[in-house]
Amino acid sequence: MAETKNLLLFRKWDLSNIEIKDPGLKTAISLRKQILPYTYGRSALKRFNKADVNIVERLVNKTMHFGKKYAKNTGRMTGKKARVLNLVKTSFDIMALKTGQNPVELLVRAVENSAPNEDTTRIVYGGTVYHVSVDVAPIRRVDLALKFISDAIKESTFSNPKPIEEHMAEQIMLAAANDPNAPSVKKKNELERIAQASR
Repeated sequence: MAETKNLLLFRKWDLSNIEIKDPGLKTAISLRKQILPYTYGRSALKRFNKADVNIVERLVNKTMHFGKKYAKNTGRMTGKKARVLNLVKTSFDIMALKTGQNPVELLVRAVENSAPNEDTTRIVYGGTVYHVSVDVAPIRRVDLALKFISDAIKESTFSNPKPIEEHMAEQIMLAAANDPNAPSVKKKNELERIAQASR
């Protein structure tokens, strides 16, 4: 059987030479080669199967919510996946023009820099509630990182005339550079600080 030639994401971006530097996330970040990051929900009902979904598609899925704190899941963006795919595609072009790097690599760096290592959990013991520090599983680390990034995109776009594509490119580039002013990196540091305090 003939080997398929290298599939480029959006027919532009090569995923073959992107290296995941964080050893804890190697199993949780998927860089599966596909032209369009769209699996039609094949992994939705299988446990832990989202680790096999391309990281770009997972970003698209996380961005498909709308608005600020309490209006996030109002359903206004639900099902508009084609629209969000176009947003991501355009923001990747903006990132490539601004930095000259592969935007998928920037996204992977942003996820690595926004993924918390520690979190707190509630333990009820004899009627009293304790907050105990716990290590975060790799899949949850990626989930939280993508949530922080997409929340930062939504917060910055809300009632702002600048297009969402530019905000998305900015937020991913800030997180990729591990900028302490990036909202996703701030949230990660805050989570880890609270977890350290409750060790």
